[in-house]
Amino acid sequence: MTAAGCQSSQGRQSQPAVVRDLGRQPYEPVWRAMQRFTDQRDEDTADELWVVEHDPVFTLGQAGKPEHVLAPGDIPVVKVDRGGQVTYHGPGQIVVYPLLRLPRLGIGVRDYVCRIEQAIIDTLAEWNIGAERQDGAPGVYVGGAKVAALGIRVRRGCTFHGLAFNVAMDLEPFRRINPCGYQGLQVTTMVDLGGPSGMAAVKPVLLDNLARQFGLHLQPSSTQPDLSA
Repeated sequence: MTAAGCQSSQGRQSQPAVVRDLGRQPYEPVWRAMQRFTDQRDEDTADELWVVEHDPVFTLGQAGKPEHVLAPGDIPVVKVDRGGQVTYHGPGQIVVYPLLRLPRLGIGVRDYVCRIEQAIIDTLAEWNIGAERQDGAPGVYVGGAKVAALGIRVRRGCTFHGLAFNVAMDLEPFRRINPCGYQGLQVTTMVDLGGPSGMAAVKPVLLDNLARQFGLHLQPSSTQPDLSA
């Protein structure tokens, strides 16, 4: 299924992409590792997809307004170098960081965002959950409530940061912020929409849909990025 406005990837040779499942990790070491990977990669570096579940954290984008963080309490707030405003990451949420070279895939930034959204929409459809985009508000919505957020950065044609997909998580922290800068924005999870409660059921479906959207041949790896620096 290809959404209107997303270029077709048919006819392009599939590109290899290494998949690394990082498990549950604090936010900042993974962010710094993404930066290093992006800064050090060259034209021959294979693309990668990092899959992670983060400890509780609020992240505020480059142009993010601190007033959208209402009452963080004991959850740390980290100012980061992605687009967008404030969002929450925590247990029960699948975060995927696509580390892709867009010129090699033959797509631009707008189409990149469109494809990520479509991969999430197609994943929800596997459980008969109808989802959609909203004009001017990147992400994926069900009945007006946000189930997945996007926050990206592109440097020299290479992407980092990515998507956060609410599977089965405590939504209370979202009440401590204006999610994505929108006062009163409703947030939901897959399990509340009748989907599975386990991350393990959703991850392979989401990765397969991302691979389909970007024309990638996924190569799982047990090697982890260096998160110690």
